[in-house]
Parts: sequence; C-alpha cells; structure tokens
Amino acid sequence: MTSLAGRNAVVTGASAGIGKATARRLAAAGARVLLVARRRERLESLAADIGGGAAALALDLGEADAAQALLEAAEAQFGAVDILVNNAGILRTSHVDAFDLSELEPLIAVNYTAVVRGSLLFARHMKARGHGQIVNISSIGASLAAAGTGVYGGLKAALERFTDVLRIELAGSGVRVGLIAPGTTTTEIFANMKSRGQPGWDEFIPPMVPDDIARAIQFMCEQTGNANAARIHIYATSEGF
Repeated sequence: MTSLAGRNAVVTGASAGIGKATARRLAAAGARVLLVARRRERLESLAADIGGGAAALALDLGEADAAQALLEAAEAQFGAVDILVNNAGILRTSHVDAFDLSELEPLIAVNYTAVVRGSLLFARHMKARGHGQIVNISSIGASLAAAGTGVYGGLKAALERFTDVLRIELAGSGVRVGLIAPGTTTTEIFANMKSRGQPGWDEFIPPMVPDDIARAIQFMCEQTGNANAARIHIYATSEGF
C-alpha cells in the first residue's frame, strides 16, 4: 500500500507508543518520515528498522526554539514537509493538595506551547506550497471533568480550540488540519502514574493499542480532493463516556 508515496512526514513523540506506530504506518504507506523525540537511541533504532529514508532527530520539544529547529531540520532532510503529526505529550495527574507545581510549566510547554508553535510554523511552510496536512493529537480527557485531571484535560481542551480555529483560518489554502482524540490506549504515558503507585488508566479496562490510533492518523493523512477529516474520536470498546 503506497497511498502516501512521495510524501514527507514529521512525527513527534516517535520513540514509543502512538508516535512509533504512526511512523511505521506512514512509512509503510510510502511516506518518508522524520522521527522526533528526546531519546536518540530509540529513534535511530526505529529509523534503521523502518529504512526507506527514515531519519531521526533528538529534540526536546519543551524548549522555546524547538519548533523552529524542527522545521529547519525537516527542510534540510526533505526539502519540504507534507505531513506534521504533533503527537508528543506528557501526563501528570494529581488532586489539588498533591499537584507538583514544578511540573506545570513542562506540561504546558510540551502539551500545548510546542504544538501551537509547531503548527503555526509548519502551517506557514505548507501554505506557501499550497498543500499539507497537520494532525494534532488530543485526548478524550479534553471533554471529561474528572478529579486530578484539570491541568492535563484543560491543556487538551485549549489545544482542541486552537486546532479548530487553525483549520478555519487555513480553509481554502490547501492545508488540511485535523484533530484526533484517543480514548484509553496502553502506552508509556501512564508510566509516571504507575511509578508513584497509582494504577494506570489502562489497567481499569481493556485498552486500545497504539496501532489503533495510528490507523486513524493514516486515514486522516490519506484524504484527498475536498475532503478533510477534521475530528476523530476513538474510544476503546469498553469505554462508556
């Protein structure tokens, strides 16, 4: 299957979980992929495994200049970028009395600021070329008001509003913008909870696996003509929200 043949894709958070599965799927569909995360060894191993022009970029997306560095690296690697998947994210959950305020800025930087900066810079790049696809990964947590999730869910809700407005602003430009909100998916995002003795959300129900979400991302990137898959929510079959 080569539905994305000739496309150049950037996937953040590609060292594990949804990002890793997405990189594999996009590459299998014919795209060249730039794998972005902090863990260089994992990225280089994945790039070697994928082959086909896959490249690795170790980058801390929480840094203020990371988005610009990412765009410049992608242009140097590919010349032009057709697909951006903003997947990198971190999860911290605590009630009001226990929330570690030192974790607030990193949460904002990675889950919101980095996505906004990247979306804006790559949107300009794509608009100048007359086509492109931006996929921002949210969470069903953006729509849930549950104790301990106020910061994470609030940031995802803000990201959803930003993504919807970006789509509207780019209407007619040839640049598609879409949002994918996964339900409970078993990934390393729950590692911090488990390290503190809390059960991960993926322990309560039979969760989805990363490739379930990667298939939806691929579907969004494959849209042609006048179609834009603007918003996809994916729930585990046992979730009843």
